Amino acid sequence: MIKLDIISDVACPWCYVGKGFLDRALEARPGHPFQIEWHPYQLNPELPPEGMDRQAYMAAKFGSRENIVRIHEPLLAHAEKAGIVFDLPAIRRTSNTLDAHRLIHWAGLEGRQTPVVSALFRAYWRDGRDIGDPAVLAAIAAEAGLDGPTIARLLASDADRAEIRARIAHSQERG
Repeated sequence: MIKLDIISDVACPWCYVGKGFLDRALEARPGHPFQIEWHPYQLNPELPPEGMDRQAYMAAKFGSRENIVRIHEPLLAHAEKAGIVFDLPAIRRTSNTLDAHRLIHWAGLEGRQTPVVSALFRAYWRDGRDIGDPAVLAAIAAEAGLDGPTIARLLASDADRAEIRARIAHSQERG
């Protein structure tokens, strides 16, 4: 097996597009030699834990509605080629993804990392779910075959929070 390390944030739309292309490539080669490991990164580590209103976030980052639409045009074109669906109007909150990365870490311990990453991308970008909300994360975990109540208890604690922050900082330091 060849280990494929992916540093990604589930709040990154281009990461979702890249995952779509990777999924298509791996599906075309069922006997591929890759073992995928997902590593945490946050595009917006400064977001408050509860996230923020999506419209306010987009306006602060990109300005006018016209700029927002123009910026999304190439993204949506690539998404179509990658075979993934975005429902941008469905997204009401820009989520802080620290807890989502904790969930991905725990899913990795159970051998369920890639299914959980896939579920998080779909939940956020296609379904508009708030992937910073612990209840949503516990539900996604259960949907992906993990123990939802255990994940909810872990999310209510500080379990692995410092480790995930350190791993994110390590990736940021490496550029």
